[in-house]
Amino acid sequence: MKGFLDYLQGSTVLHKMHPLTKIFVAALLCASAFASSSFFFLGGLIIFDILLGVIGEGREHTGLLKRTLGLFKGLIKMSIFLFVLQILLIRQGSIVIPLGKSFGITDVGIRNGLLLVMRLTAATMPLSVLISVINLNDLSNTLVQELHIPYKYAFTFTSAIRFIPVFSSEMSGIIESQQARGVDFDVKNPFKKLGMILPLCFPLLMGAVRKIEFTAKAAELRGFYFRTRQSCTKTYKHHLRDFVFMLIGFAVLAGSILINFAN
Repeated sequence: MKGFLDYLQGSTVLHKMHPLTKIFVAALLCASAFASSSFFFLGGLIIFDILLGVIGEGREHTGLLKRTLGLFKGLIKMSIFLFVLQILLIRQGSIVIPLGKSFGITDVGIRNGLLLVMRLTAATMPLSVLISVINLNDLSNTLVQELHIPYKYAFTFTSAIRFIPVFSSEMSGIIESQQARGVDFDVKNPFKKLGMILPLCFPLLMGAVRKIEFTAKAAELRGFYFRTRQSCTKTYKHHLRDFVFMLIGFAVLAGSILINFAN
């Protein structure tokens, strides 16, 4: 899932939408995933997220579909560990797979485990897909212009998003350097692998501190504290596609809530 939040250039419908619309709809889809307890609804939401990747791919082959499918596969792999924890720790319900005299996997554990996996997948994918088609400079400008958020807070928000793929790349570089020294990270035991990766967080943290200090000095030299809402000359207009996309987001959230009440 390396670089899963990097901006992908393009001129598709998703790229042309207002930056705030993308963030707002991503939040609606994420809320819909956590509000739902229906496997069918969550499965449909995951398919809808993949369709967003298809739309964002367009005729230009921006790479969004490949990233979306890669993220989906990565989330499934990560969720296996959470699923196993759920089925082993939850004791409520009837035992369907006995593992001992008074111990086994229950139907409630399986249901809750699958629900957790599907919720995390359905909630994470729209955030990654829509952030991938947002120019973070445009996002910070619209936060300042339309929501009247002080520029320093808007910059902090977009910088946090911008640094996620940077830190991911840094960690990949650290792991590769350790592998070149003979360290084998391809172990089947997840706890052992976690114990091998945790010590690498210290050099990652030190590198992060250096990058943040460098960014802060560069921003200060460029007049960061003098930036105001009037400093941006670029304007961002809302179009029909923005309202249609927001309507779809509200409809999905409403459907999630109604299905829960129906059940």
